[in-house]
Amino acid sequence: MKFPITVVQDEDGVYVAECPIIPGCVSQGGTEDEAIVNVGEAIRVCLEVRAEKGMPPTIPIREVEVAV
Repeated sequence: MKFPITVVQDEDGVYVAECPIIPGCVSQGGTEDEAIVNVGEAIRVCLEVRAEKGMPPTIPIREVEVAV
């Protein structure tokens, strides 16, 4: 399966990756590639935990662009 993620570099230079369709599924890394690999593992763990708790694997989200 493929999951959407976001990757941003924080003020300390650490890359933070998050899967917005799985609440609380966040990881980080020293490089963007490392953060992506790490969030992949976090996704697997979060899906296992959500399944054990009888929760749906993901939540619906809506992505929109806002003009400013």
